[in-house]
Amino acid sequence: MLDIRKYIDTLLATKKVLVISKSYCPYCHKAKAALESFNFLPGALEWIEIDGRDDMAAIQDYMAELSGGRTVPRVFINGEFLGGGDDTAAAKADGSLEKKLAEVGAI
Repeated sequence: MLDIRKYIDTLLATKKVLVISKSYCPYCHKAKAALESFNFLPGALEWIEIDGRDDMAAIQDYMAELSGGRTVPRVFINGEFLGGGDDTAAAKADGSLEKKLAEVGAI
């Protein structure tokens, strides 16, 4: 079985932006809309849809450890937790999302 901690930790270490999401979640769609307004460099953004995965609960449990919450989306920039859908949309609106993405070389 896949080691969830190692899998997530590797993604956090190697991707500029990591989003843990569920395809039907309206807050995930909100985060996606905010992030898709930017032109990411190839390989900078990793979007993981966990609905339907056998390890979904384990991923959400690890998200709770890392970020204080199991809900999706969980948006990380350069390994640091940014927030969920509302947080990501607010960061786009106030310009801080673009600034962070540029600072880490994602866009």
